[in-house]
Amino acid sequence: MEVLETTEKEMLQKNIEEFSRLQSYMEVCEENSEAYMRMRQRYIELKVILTASGINLTELDRIKA
Repeated sequence: MEVLETTEKEMLQKNIEEFSRLQSYMEVCEENSEAYMRMRQRYIELKVILTASGINLTELDRIKA
């Protein structure tokens, strides 16, 4: 069985794409909804991961929450 390895660069790219996509969903969702609150949890997790990886979120972060 062949094991596929994901490089650090690929993981960062996936996290950045997820971060951007998640913000798009959050922008059209009611802030007080359960869906928004769950998305916000993942948003915070991704923000921490990307910041710890040295990614500057100044331009990427549209929610700023």
